[in-house]
Amino acid sequence: MSERLFDDYVARSTAVAEGSRFTACLVVTPRRRNGFPVYYAICENRSFRDREQAEAAAAKSLAAIVGLEDDGAPVFPEGYTGFDDATPAG
Repeated sequence: MSERLFDDYVARSTAVAEGSRFTACLVVTPRRRNGFPVYYAICENRSFRDREQAEAAAAKSLAAIVGLEDDGAPVFPEGYTGFDDATPAG
């Protein structure tokens, strides 16, 4: 799990099991105020057979974040898809 600190939030990468597959996710949690973590699925139309592959995809997406909206939603560079077209789905 990777982590990045922002002014009002901490964002972490993780993988969530869904049956026999894994989804790459980012978890954004408020730092200085009450609130609950919000999970954002990354590459929503792709799941992984291996937890490590999903975690690596989530960590790569976490590194690509250029900022967070006021509500903590991740902001990615224009045109960012999160997919490596050269890498087949797991």
